[in-house]
Amino acid sequence: MDAGLTELIDRLNAAVEEPTPDAITRRVKADLEDVLGRGVLDLPMRFKTPRPDCYARRLLYQDPRNRFTAVVMTWGPQQGTPVHDHGGLWCVEGVVDGQMQVTQYDVRPEGDAFRVTPIGPALTAGIGTAGRLIPPTDYHVLANANPEGTSITLHVYGGSLDGCRVFTPAADGRYVESVRALSYHE
Repeated sequence: MDAGLTELIDRLNAAVEEPTPDAITRRVKADLEDVLGRGVLDLPMRFKTPRPDCYARRLLYQDPRNRFTAVVMTWGPQQGTPVHDHGGLWCVEGVVDGQMQVTQYDVRPEGDAFRVTPIGPALTAGIGTAGRLIPPTDYHVLANANPEGTSITLHVYGGSLDGCRVFTPAADGRYVESVRALSYHE
């Protein structure tokens, strides 16, 4: 195993021992910012290759006790997500390479649909930056902010993220919820 990955896994194993999701995600965020900011995580080439049809989601590490999962996502030009949550899990996301645009949302039920409203302007995140999300305030959109190149992100979830809620616009300005099953590429 790569020395940078070994360091990251050791630090994540320690972080998930914190007593609350707030404390865990604060520590994981600091750990990602340090490891990614120093550039010591050397990902194998299979994690760096984008897919032409959608962003790639590849498993980097699954904790044997299911306390956390580390997933690498590779984003080609103009690839992004719809508004989504994280299946009830906490999440910390860091930029490994490139730049990402991140927009957080407030999602509230409104009749048989949802009102989805941005919380502030979209942020551009560069290498070594990280953000943390704790339910129920974990709705956002991620998009590659590099118009001609690839961006790579590392996502650490508080368990195994196998599905999430996705919100898509309806004709009346509200959003419709669906559940999306998630899997890994390659």
